[in-house]
Amino acid sequence: MSSFKREEIICLFDVDGTLTMPRQKIHPTTEKFLLTKVKPVTTIGLVGGSDLGKIAEQMGGADVIKRYDYVFAENGLVAYKNGGLIGKMSIQEHVGEEKLQMFINSALSYMSKLTLPVKRGTFIEFRDGLINVCPVGRSCSQAERDQFAAYDKVHKIRESFVKHLEAEFSDFGLVFSIGGQISFDVFPKGWDKTYSLRFVGEDGYKEIHFFGDKTAPGGNDHEIYEDPRTVGHKVSSPEETIEQLKTLLHL
Repeated sequence: MSSFKREEIICLFDVDGTLTMPRQKIHPTTEKFLLTKVKPVTTIGLVGGSDLGKIAEQMGGADVIKRYDYVFAENGLVAYKNGGLIGKMSIQEHVGEEKLQMFINSALSYMSKLTLPVKRGTFIEFRDGLINVCPVGRSCSQAERDQFAAYDKVHKIRESFVKHLEAEFSDFGLVFSIGGQISFDVFPKGWDKTYSLRFVGEDGYKEIHFFGDKTAPGGNDHEIYEDPRTVGHKVSSPEETIEQLKTLLHL
C-alpha cells in the first residue's frame, strides 16, 4: 500500500462472505477490528447487493450508515455518505412496468417447474435498483438455505436459470449476477457494484481497494473486483479479510 493519508485511500467491502458469514450478523471481533483499527487509517465503505434493511440487520443496526463512511446498498443504487442519502435509482422507472412484468412472469413460470429439496416463499423480491430472484424462496430457514446452497453447487440451478433468462431477454439490456447462497440479482447493464465507484470517484481517492468473495465471472463482486479503478482483493471468509487488511495496512 502506498503511504497515503486516510482521506486519500478507501477500502470497500462486500458484506456476505466477506465481512459476515452468508446472511449472518457480523462477529463482534470483526466489527471492532474494522471500526477501531481500519477506520482510523483508511476511509471505509460497504458495497452490498442487498437493500439497506438487510445490510443494517447484518452489520449491527440502522446506524450502520453513520458508523461507516459510505454504505452502498443495492450495488450503490441506494447510496449513503456520512449518514446522508446521496443517490437513489429506480429500476421501475428505468426499465418500465410492461417489461418488468414480462420478466417477472417468465421467472415465476420457470420456478414453478423446478423441483428442489424444499420451496418456501418470496421467490421474487423487488428492490429500488434491482430484482432479486430466489428459486428456494427467501423465507427459507438457515438450514434450508444451506441445503439449497449445497444442492445448487451440484445441480447448477441458478446458473441454468440465469442462462435461460439471458437467452429469453437478450434485448432487455439486463445483467444477471449470482451472489450469496440462494439467489441472483437482475439489473440494467452498468448497475453492478461498479455503480458505487461514481460516488467514490467524485471524492478523489488515490487508491480504491475492494474486498469480495464472489469475484469469478458471474459473481456479484466480479465487475468491481476487475475494474481498473480498483485494487481487487479476493477473500473466502471474514477471517481472511482481516488477515489481508493487516498485511495491506500494516496493522
